[in-house]
Amino acid sequence: MRLPSTTLPSHRHRIVAAARTRLLATGYQALTMDDLARELGMSKKTLYLHFPGKDALVEEILNGVVAEIRAEADALFANQDLTFIEKLLRFTEGMTRRFMGISPLCLRDLQRFAPHLYLRIEELRHKNIPLVFGRLVREGRDAGVVRADVDPAFAVEFWRPAVQSLMHPDSLERLGLRPDQVFKQGIALFFGGLLTPAGHKAYEKQFSR
Repeated sequence: MRLPSTTLPSHRHRIVAAARTRLLATGYQALTMDDLARELGMSKKTLYLHFPGKDALVEEILNGVVAEIRAEADALFANQDLTFIEKLLRFTEGMTRRFMGISPLCLRDLQRFAPHLYLRIEELRHKNIPLVFGRLVREGRDAGVVRADVDPAFAVEFWRPAVQSLMHPDSLERLGLRPDQVFKQGIALFFGGLLTPAGHKAYEKQFSR
């Protein structure tokens, strides 16, 4: 029997939220529909009413994470009360907190046991890095804190493969770092080469607070 339509969004939200917590903390292989159903106190039939399988559920989680990042970035860009440096630092802090919730095991697990979903992560990065970081570079250049000679398109093409490589499970293992640590160091190096002297001064002032 099909559930009343008013219950569908609530059930779907609970399923995605619980699955996301499990996926990011324990990895793809440890996430099972049986365990998820028990945790949520619902039948597997109810789970499958919303998602045809685990992979569809994981893909929705990935799409949701990207949508959240884009929404947070859009809100920062729209905030006229913040300087560019304040926006950059808040974006970095938000992304770092987000990455802190991702176990390196999650990425390795997806690479090993669901390569098509790992590829989806790569595709999402490839699509969204130019949108977010390209906008950051352009806004910083317009504000006079990113060097005027920097081509935003070139900067993005430089940054994108760096992120892809640094976030690869092999790189994380070689460096002995978590995703949040890699992102924080990477973005500091990236923008460290783009900022004007005034931009560096403002960055260091904000960062030291």
